[in-house]
Amino acid sequence: MSTANFFQILGGIGLFLYGIKLMSDALQDLAGDRLRQLIASLTSTPVKGVIIGALVTVLIQSSSGTTVMAVSFVQAGLMTLKQAVGVIMGANVGTTVTAQLIAFKIKDYALPIVGVGMILAVFGKSKRQKYLGNGLVGFGLLFLGMTTMEDSMRFLRGRQDIFLAFGHNPFLGILAGTGLTMLVQSSSATVGLTIAMAVQGLLPLDSAIPILMGDNLGTTITAILASIGASRSAKQAAASHVLFNLLGVCIFLAAMPLYKHVVLATSHDIARQIANAHTLFNITNTLIFLPFTTPFVALIKRIIPSDAKEMDTGPLYLDSKLISAAPAAAADAVRKEVLRLGHIALDMLGDVHKAFVEDDPKMIDQVNQTEKIVNEMTHRIANYASELWEHHVSSDLSQVLSSYVNGLGDIERIGDHAQNLIEMYEYKREHKLFFSETGMAEFEQMYDLVRRSLSLGLEAIEKEDLAKANEVAEVLEEEIDEMEQRLRKSHIHRLNEGTCSPSAGVVFIDILSNFERIGDHAHNLSLIVRDMHRLHHGEA
Repeated sequence: MSTANFFQILGGIGLFLYGIKLMSDALQDLAGDRLRQLIASLTSTPVKGVIIGALVTVLIQSSSGTTVMAVSFVQAGLMTLKQAVGVIMGANVGTTVTAQLIAFKIKDYALPIVGVGMILAVFGKSKRQKYLGNGLVGFGLLFLGMTTMEDSMRFLRGRQDIFLAFGHNPFLGILAGTGLTMLVQSSSATVGLTIAMAVQGLLPLDSAIPILMGDNLGTTITAILASIGASRSAKQAAASHVLFNLLGVCIFLAAMPLYKHVVLATSHDIARQIANAHTLFNITNTLIFLPFTTPFVALIKRIIPSDAKEMDTGPLYLDSKLISAAPAAAADAVRKEVLRLGHIALDMLGDVHKAFVEDDPKMIDQVNQTEKIVNEMTHRIANYASELWEHHVSSDLSQVLSSYVNGLGDIERIGDHAQNLIEMYEYKREHKLFFSETGMAEFEQMYDLVRRSLSLGLEAIEKEDLAKANEVAEVLEEEIDEMEQRLRKSHIHRLNEGTCSPSAGVVFIDILSNFERIGDHAHNLSLIVRDMHRLHHGEA
């Protein structure tokens, strides 16, 4: 092989992979926030996991990316191992779509497709037209890459004997497919190269099938790398991918004559036969294992036992691998972390309430320590969001991320107000100040209303429930403001009557002010849901 041939093969693979990346970015841009919503919908059953895994893989054009998501979600506690196994099965099915696409005989139209795509990408009047243009450019480059790879293989004509060994000894083909896929980190590229060689008459189906099997083994390296340094649960998810594909290879090796016979019956074209062999392997393997998901998960847990002592500290859902693997999943991780932080702030309010009502001084350190955690987590979530912004994200996803980061600031301020309140309790306790029964009753009223507003606001974000968000923004916000004014006047009346001491009165007024400000931040949080609603319905 000459230097020119080597660089031609390398260039073909590069064009192919870059085309897939452009298609992936364009599909994710077109999907917008719907992809985040799809990822956010946790899979309650393995069958739903297969469907979502396949859909996400088709959208992001990477089974490795979907597998990394599954490993990361298990690590974060967003998915059980059983759910992740379903998603991984679906990822294997979804990746076969690319092979089916490249088997179509449309190489002669690759340049016109790129041309049309560039016109749309440069001169398109809407974002969707530009995204579509980018996708078409990627689609065209994919086929240009295939043409380049096919042309680069011509020098091997007459040396078919090199590859016939893969048919005579399938283990050599499996080893070659595994090594190549691990090297280029793309099972689609390996399948594309296999088809290119077959079209040039270098690879008969007997030799191509073992390479495809090795391709399915090689793609598991991404999950293995993603699980390095992660929890036992993440390692279990990675192991499930390896074992699932390994057992599938063993099953199909045992049934090789039947497998080959079925593939030959599907088409007379070698490119389509290879694509169909890839599809048949992954769909059949999924159908075989799907009914046995529960015992399969039990086997994985026996191989890699769970660590009962393993605990999550700091942010649970932020995984740097998601930023490059699937920005939509990373954005949803930000959403879940913001919600988790919101519930921590809600617990801080509960601790403040316990301090005042039960006169519990232990809550002072509790709230102060929690406030430090809130500040640290706010910083880490904001940094994660900034890192995500530096990568390719669609305009829709950027708006979503901006809303959550704004909400992050509101939650951090709620933590500050909770700390202010606990300092007032500490001052009240140190100076032996007391509230009247009426004052304590009014404290309870204000606390209950503010807590309800914050709790409902967080629930609205979690479920993207516009009705609940509107209740916080339009009803509870006004009720909190009205109650703050009414209780302030009532307290001044008590001061005038002499039933409350001036020192206690100052503390009480400050308590009302901080509660009212927490209500304002709860109102701001509810606006996140309105932003989502406008985005999903195309409103300005």
